[in-house]
Amino acid sequence: MPATMRKLTAAAILAASTVTAGAQEWPARQVNFIVPFSAGGTTDLFGRLLAQHMQKNFGQPFIVENRAGAGGNLGAGAVARAAPDGYTFLVGTVSTHAINPFLYSKLPYDTVKDFQPVSLIARLPNILVVHPSLPVNNVAELIAYLKANPDKVNFGSSGNGSSQHISAALFNAMAGVQMAHISYRGGAPAVTDLLGGQVQVIFAPLVEVLQQVRAGKLRALGVTTPKRLDFLPDIPAICEFVPGYEAVGWYGVSAPKNTPPEIVDRLNTEINAALADPKIKERLTGLGVEPMPMRPAEFAAFIDRDIAKWAKVIKFAGIKPE
Repeated sequence: MPATMRKLTAAAILAASTVTAGAQEWPARQVNFIVPFSAGGTTDLFGRLLAQHMQKNFGQPFIVENRAGAGGNLGAGAVARAAPDGYTFLVGTVSTHAINPFLYSKLPYDTVKDFQPVSLIARLPNILVVHPSLPVNNVAELIAYLKANPDKVNFGSSGNGSSQHISAALFNAMAGVQMAHISYRGGAPAVTDLLGGQVQVIFAPLVEVLQQVRAGKLRALGVTTPKRLDFLPDIPAICEFVPGYEAVGWYGVSAPKNTPPEIVDRLNTEINAALADPKIKERLTGLGVEPMPMRPAEFAAFIDRDIAKWAKVIKFAGIKPE
């Protein structure tokens, strides 16, 4: 073997062994989970639950850093530019990965090219609720009422391009109806106006309206998941009335592209173990979310499907950022 070839081969072996050794020693120092939204929100909660579990099991600090702004784009962009060394991860959402690319003309990252999916954490179903004054008791009756009263029913959401907004936009398209959109700056004021009758319909996260539903202040018609929820079996899935309908928010962990696969696999295994912990599962289901562990390849395919789906919905509905 020529001397030059021997040198190249030795260099390649050395590089591979260095990566393997680094992965075996990981984590050797503090690991950062970047949450691209403000502290106190649901994404932040997931990040902190995982960080506590990882710190306990790995014996190294796992720190949550909130980098809010531009609908999650600032924090996601920071992770996309971070070194792929296994010490910076993104706690992302359906917005950062599958919605924002079609809302914003320029993003500081590419969803597919700049990230390595690690694991889905949980799915966040929305629930279709109506004000009791609306004379409907199920999804079929709502569709019939909307067709008989086009543009006379308002639906509220937490903002343009939010999970609530696109859930309703997909419903409009698939059911062949039209509701007028009223955008709010957050879910709480939208729910307040629903309770007051200023809007008649909301596709809201379960945690925001379940108490009012149980108190009889709002009427639940359906969940946006592809089947009924185990902990709410009496509420139908919307797809029982609108075949193929599904609109689910989600949270997951991603790494910068080219993060060593050994590190990705180790973190994935530990995330899945955390989601199987009875205490963590109980905490998540209490918030109205479904723990949903996945292997990296599964999560990548899941994101690809969501990208294709929401691109069509956003284009059809003409949704723009505020």
